[in-house]
Amino acid sequence: MKILVINGPNINMLGIREPGVYGKSSYEDLLKLLDQTARELQIQIKHFQSNHEGCIIDEIQAAYEIYDGIVINPAGYTHTSVAILDALKAVSIPAVEVHISNVDSREDFRKISYPGMYCEQTFKGYGIAGYAMALNYLKEKYG
Repeated sequence: MKILVINGPNINMLGIREPGVYGKSSYEDLLKLLDQTARELQIQIKHFQSNHEGCIIDEIQAAYEIYDGIVINPAGYTHTSVAILDALKAVSIPAVEVHISNVDSREDFRKISYPGMYCEQTFKGYGIAGYAMALNYLKEKYG
């Protein structure tokens, strides 16, 4: 099983950016967790992070007929990007959304997720552990 893990804007700043909201784990800690979880589940993963919406869309499109699942944290694009939603719909790859913070307990605008309208499951508020939960979900359902 091959899973693409996509992270949107500012996720590369984990551990530096608002640790009271996003925790003290760094982006490197997240990558280590993902790699460890992939080894345990015996799956292949690719990490991708971009601060640019078009690059995220290009990566989703490039996943067509290559990946069996997508784990995506669109970050700030969660609340604004119909284009990322459309890209996910276009490739028809099972997708799971992850949010490090509990977006439902934050500002009202954060309660809307355009990409989440395609995703079949969302893990929010579990810190970086939500990514491991998403990989497990995809492996159990499609692996």
